[in-house]
Amino acid sequence: MTLRHTHKGPVFLFALLLAYGRALSPAEFPQSTPGRVIDARDRKPIQGAWVVFGNETTRTDRQGRFTLHQAAARIGVRAVGYSRQQCAAQPEMQVALSRLQVRGLYLSFWGIGSQALRNGVLETASKAHLNAVVIDIKGDRGFISYPTHSALAIQAGANRIVTIPDPSALIADLHRRGLYAIARIVVFKDDPVARFRPDLAVRSVEGKQFVDREGLAWTDPFNHTVWDYNIGLAIEAAKEGFDEIQFDYVRFPDQKGLQFSKVSTEANRRNAISGFLAEAQKRLASDNVFLSADNFGYVCWNLDDTGIGQCFADIGPVVDYISPMLYPSSFQYGIPGLRNPLSDPYRIVFASLQRAKERTGFSPLSFRPWLQAFNDYAFDKRKFGKHELSEQINAAQDAGASGWLLWDPRNRYPVDVLLELSRELGWNDGAEAGNVKP
Repeated sequence: MTLRHTHKGPVFLFALLLAYGRALSPAEFPQSTPGRVIDARDRKPIQGAWVVFGNETTRTDRQGRFTLHQAAARIGVRAVGYSRQQCAAQPEMQVALSRLQVRGLYLSFWGIGSQALRNGVLETASKAHLNAVVIDIKGDRGFISYPTHSALAIQAGANRIVTIPDPSALIADLHRRGLYAIARIVVFKDDPVARFRPDLAVRSVEGKQFVDREGLAWTDPFNHTVWDYNIGLAIEAAKEGFDEIQFDYVRFPDQKGLQFSKVSTEANRRNAISGFLAEAQKRLASDNVFLSADNFGYVCWNLDDTGIGQCFADIGPVVDYISPMLYPSSFQYGIPGLRNPLSDPYRIVFASLQRAKERTGFSPLSFRPWLQAFNDYAFDKRKFGKHELSEQINAAQDAGASGWLLWDPRNRYPVDVLLELSRELGWNDGAEAGNVKP
């Protein structure tokens, strides 16, 4: 038995080489080759892990077993709640994945391009033992931060400002720091493309181009050209080495009376959102990259699609992680039994995640919430300090979520507070993020 370390930390690949003393070439590889995926900590099998070989994918059974049906020199493996891995294919191979609880900070389109903001976030992550960053690849205004090859993006002027000149170098640096890298892509709110291609845009009831409260135009979630455009950007990000693709604004505008290329019924909206994510999952499969989707916090509670096409029952099967935005300030109507969300941030997060789990039957590891690290804007304008942050973080942990992400659009996070929480909550546990570039 050979023990291979692909990076620092407790992620190991155990390959039983049988009579072979080396890796097999694809020509030598048996046509049907079994393997197994296990937890690196307790050695128990991992059910439902993705195994990627060439353009084919399979998932492990209850015993963590899988079978390769084609020649493959290398395979990729990932599982919800664990890191991802890439390794040489071997007969009767056993792959051990380490657990991963994400503790992440957000860097905006402008923040990643600012040396002061970027270094501040990375230093905060290092000092407070955080292990992930979410970076805008396509931000809220539809601008793309890296030198994309997308003809539509270039023609629409979406790439005229580049804040990540060398994404491969950036990812290499993040991985050296032990950080799990998430690429955020704002999907259907897309001002540059909607204005350049009016045929792809959402229209008002009068037939004019729709713009939202920020003065930004949206693209039609039913339109497959729009799907292809955003999935193409996601594939580019995956090829650069991001560990996860996170789709935001993967929804319809929250305004009634708009015109789309199809009738805006609940069924049609839900099919459009889940259809887009399913297509993304399919086309990103060979890159062994995690896929996630951001959602309104009230989606945890509402029985319909909240008028925007978002239903966890549809989204869960086609993504690895669901990230509800559980900002107390955004729950303007409260939740059952709690009218003022600011009076109990813990309950907002915990009860919302519990409600989502109960309604879907999904594993709690399928959820990784966005938490509020910005000051209140809806109630008493209070500063969100240590109490508010710790209450939200503890709630996510107690609900069994696979970590959490902090959102502050200014990209200024309270390092002293996070240092205190790190000591109190034991984030310095030596766990590695487990990043391996495909």
